Amino acid sequence: MEKINYKNIPNCLRKYRRVRGLKQHEVAVILGLKSASLISRWENSGCIPDTVNVFRLSILYRTMADALFIDLVRRLKPELLKREEMLLKKSNDRD
Repeated sequence: MEKINYKNIPNCLRKYRRVRGLKQHEVAVILGLKSASLISRWENSGCIPDTVNVFRLSILYRTMADALFIDLVRRLKPELLKREEMLLKKSNDRD
């Protein structure tokens, strides 16, 4: 599997926040964070939110969690499907 640099994962966080008409500070308050700096880091791909915060953001932004990171999903999907296909082929060859 291709090594992914988790410090530069493109995302749609800013887009969805703006669609909802929210400011970073407002998102931070709603999520119970101490400051908006973490929201900024998430949106600028400085780091990624943990799993719980991804789901919180998806609820707040009224979208599915994978939509927040759709470019990553599009990048991973073909690779995983190919590996799955190879595994199934090996399994069928053994039978």
